[in-house]
Amino acid sequence: MNATLIAVALSLISAAAYATAAVAQERLASRIADSGNGGLRLLASGPWWSSVGLNASAALLHVAALKYGPLTLVQPLGALTLVAAVPLGARLAGRRVTRLEWRGTGLTLIGLGALLLTASGPAPDDTLKMPEALAVAGVTMAVIGVLSRPGTRPGLRHATASGFASGVASALTQTVTVAATDRSGPLFSPQVIVVALLVAAFAVGGLFLSQTAYRGGLGAPLAVVTLANPLAAAAIGLTLLGERLQGGVAGLFLAAGGAALAAYGVVVLTRSPRDEAPSEDFLPSIPSQAVAP
Repeated sequence: MNATLIAVALSLISAAAYATAAVAQERLASRIADSGNGGLRLLASGPWWSSVGLNASAALLHVAALKYGPLTLVQPLGALTLVAAVPLGARLAGRRVTRLEWRGTGLTLIGLGALLLTASGPAPDDTLKMPEALAVAGVTMAVIGVLSRPGTRPGLRHATASGFASGVASALTQTVTVAATDRSGPLFSPQVIVVALLVAAFAVGGLFLSQTAYRGGLGAPLAVVTLANPLAAAAIGLTLLGERLQGGVAGLFLAAGGAALAAYGVVVLTRSPRDEAPSEDFLPSIPSQAVAP
């Protein structure tokens, strides 16, 4: 099978798993925020650990996709997480998907289609050098620190920080997967070990930042995460990993138009009605055996 098709297929399954986990985390975050007992209750919650398992499974699929496709292809497909989360959240709230939500879904899918035409490059073979990986990590931590400071609209700022952390984790993950599968060097080289530790730190940080962001609702924070994630990863891919868009100047304009359309579709999806609190039956329904980036 073509490497691009494998990357797309893995990304689609990953997005569905991420969407399920995001809906579950939003429900849990809302309940815990209302109870006022803080995030420590999460660590004692079986359903929360199940959602973490779903996230981990989705991340593994995402890692596999990064082995077969470039960041500029795999990361934009993460927008499908929001597309899948909208009908799932509506169903759990006992309502139908609205016309506005269908419109946002359609715009997002059309925009992603345009991006796929320009981003379908070869399987990645370049990696971040150690100084580049450390520089990216340092800049990202500084940005997250600024976004996480006390102030107004903490939900959206934490969501932006989560998106950046997850996008950088994906870019670093690609370096790990390519370097680890390169038979010309040792499997556990210092580069692989250090970058793998950075991936773990950003992945865990992104998870907890998103959990904080979801306390005010799922729509807008998830949309911000969805937009910030591919933005960060694509910037690294285009500037440091030598990835290129297909089609020259025309491809660049098509990609820009597709990105703008997908972003507008995501914004439309954020205007969906706020779901009501979930029934008690939902949370235990998350597969407790889901395990694991």
